[in-house]
Amino acid sequence: MEGLEMICFKIIAGVGAARSCFIEAMQIARKGDYEKAEQLIQDGEKEFVNAHQAHAELITNEANGNKTDVTLLLLHAEDQIMSAETIKIMALEMIEMCRQFNK
Repeated sequence: MEGLEMICFKIIAGVGAARSCFIEAMQIARKGDYEKAEQLIQDGEKEFVNAHQAHAELITNEANGNKTDVTLLLLHAEDQIMSAETIKIMALEMIEMCRQFNK
């Protein structure tokens, strides 16, 4: 497997794990366990950072003059990053809403 493909798979795996944590955090918050929900958000953020570091490697390479070929796999990885980031934002809002509703 070539370098670009490996980086794309690192991104996809990392943000997939992050997204799973964020979704689980919402489900746990709905049950009222905000401490566990917050831990899941933190776990998801760690996974997201790992994926973002792989993404930053691509950006750094391109900034240094090494053009990156845009492939369907890279587009998918980019899409997954955006999806996970959106789900994180929504999870944080949903957890706060659950807290307010349960007061």
